[in-house]
Amino acid sequence: MTMTRMIDRLALANFLRRRRAQLRPSDVGLPPGTRRRTPGLRRDEVAQLAGMSNDYYTRLEQARGANPSEVIVASLARTLRCDDDARDHLFRLAGFVPPARPNRRRIRPGVMSLVEHLGDVPACIATDLHEILWLNDLAETVLGMDLDRHTGLARNYTWRLFTDATVRGRFAADDWPRFAAVQVSDLRAAYARNTGGGDTAYADQLVADLLARSAEFRELWDRHEVAIRYTESKRMFHPVVGDLPLTCEIITPEPGLKVIAYFPTERTDAREKLDILRAGVGTRHPVSA
Repeated sequence: MTMTRMIDRLALANFLRRRRAQLRPSDVGLPPGTRRRTPGLRRDEVAQLAGMSNDYYTRLEQARGANPSEVIVASLARTLRCDDDARDHLFRLAGFVPPARPNRRRIRPGVMSLVEHLGDVPACIATDLHEILWLNDLAETVLGMDLDRHTGLARNYTWRLFTDATVRGRFAADDWPRFAAVQVSDLRAAYARNTGGGDTAYADQLVADLLARSAEFRELWDRHEVAIRYTESKRMFHPVVGDLPLTCEIITPEPGLKVIAYFPTERTDAREKLDILRAGVGTRHPVSA
């Protein structure tokens, strides 16, 4: 069955005109010139920079002519200096699914300020492919993630869960099957989002390595279950305090990045146990990307 491609021609034409008017010649490496009756670039300049004929581009701005290909849309996004949000909007107007965005490995100061206010609970920052970029000391001791001594895939939480007995051992044995299935289904959703994007190579390497190393991961991966997590209850275990029931809250400050905080589950002794663990840890350890 053939899917019908839905193009919003009028909105696409309006978007192109407005983006062109917002750009100065210097924004795209052109001299200012002296014969500009209106602000912004001329149509022929956009066409030349995007690698198409002036007639073809003019027809796009007039909401007529042939349907633009993905290659043409991508070229226009680059020429018109679209950021990720504007690029995605342009692709949707042209009837295409936007390209997958690369994972964010640069943490904005505002996001750091947010997690630094979560010092009394385990907290970390990760990509949607579960690569840990930052964690506080309480998260390090609760999760068993000693990242200062590891690089590459060893900084990926899912990779460690299925290859490192210490990290896996931080979960209650009877809760592990449920959590493992949820973790893999979340990774599957992220893997699908990253296919074809800037993190394709990392995603492929992560999944290939896990498939080769863990029969349990292979079985869960082959189920093709897909689910994105936003909150979850976990029964964790720590060798000092024993069972540690936590409620995990996940916030997405921008695409490809998430803040994960582990709060003590209500009506349990988890708060007191976290206080004991927090008293035994030192300063926070930033993890370089």
